[in-house]
Amino acid sequence: MTPDMTIFYVSDIPASARYYVEVFAQEPQELSPGFGLFILSNGLKIGLWKAGAVQPPSTFTGCGAELVLHAASDEDVETAHRRWSAAGLDILDPPTRREFGYSFVSTDPDGHRVRVLKAEG
Repeated sequence: MTPDMTIFYVSDIPASARYYVEVFAQEPQELSPGFGLFILSNGLKIGLWKAGAVQPPSTFTGCGAELVLHAASDEDVETAHRRWSAAGLDILDPPTRREFGYSFVSTDPDGHRVRVLKAEG
């Protein structure tokens, strides 16, 4: 078995899809009132599932984890931060150097965290 998909439970599919269009710089491959799907260039699938329709039902919502997008350079982190800020995405933590690398953190409309990271080393 190979992990290849992460699903976020979201309250508003169109609002979440708009957020991830900015984050991934691509349109979803699937979008319906109850589900959205992005397939990234490395094959990873990110699903958006309408929280009230999840079966079996779940009461958990974001955020107990982060989706990490690796950047090739500090400048790529800065560029993504400028683009996301200009698009009006919520930024929790501006670009900051930490022990594990240079990163910033954004949240989607449901509080799921997305970190852009240029790892150290």
